[in-house]
Parts: sequence; structure tokens; C-alpha cells
Amino acid sequence: MQSAMRLTMLLLATAPLAACASSTRIVTPAVGCSMLVPAGWADPVPSAAFPQDAASVRDWQVFGVEQSGQLAKANGRTSDVIGIVRACEARDAQAVERIGRPWWARLRPG
Repeated sequence: MQSAMRLTMLLLATAPLAACASSTRIVTPAVGCSMLVPAGWADPVPSAAFPQDAASVRDWQVFGVEQSGQLAKANGRTSDVIGIVRACEARDAQAVERIGRPWWARLRPG
């Protein structure tokens, strides 16, 4: 009876310590960086319609304006993708930083 009582007391005394010895749970981001880029952006930006052989000067001017618009669209994709990748890297760096914090600092959010 005495040993059962000691065993019970020992288990009750060590139970709170077991909570401190748990492993760190690492949760990866739900979406990878490449999944943040819109699907249609893998396709090239099409060129503007090239004027026919008997095209007037105005047709060539319209082609130039349309081609400039397509170039602006392609260049916009480049800067957008760079922004997406930087935001994704910052998100991942923040997750790594949170993992590296001591256990008492992980108790508060942020």
C-alpha cells in the first residue's frame, strides 16, 4: 500500500513536468510560393496583331500602341512575381524566427 501511494504521488508530481518536455510543433505554410503566382502567368504574353501588307500608317500606329500595352503587361508580371516571391520569403523567415524563439516567448502571439 505504501509503494502504491508513493507511485501515485510520483506520477502526480511529474505530470506537470511532462507538459514542459513536449516537442515543438512545426506547421508549414499551407500554400507554397509557386502556388501564389497566378496560373495564367506561365503562358507568354501574346504579341499585338501585326498589320496586313496593305496597312495604312494609322494601322501601324495602332499596332505600336497595342504592342506597347502588351510589353507593359509582361513587365508588370515580372514586378508582380518578384513582389510575390519577396512576400513569400518574408512569410517563411517569420515562421523560422518563431520556431527559434524560446518556449516562453512562443506563449504570446506574434
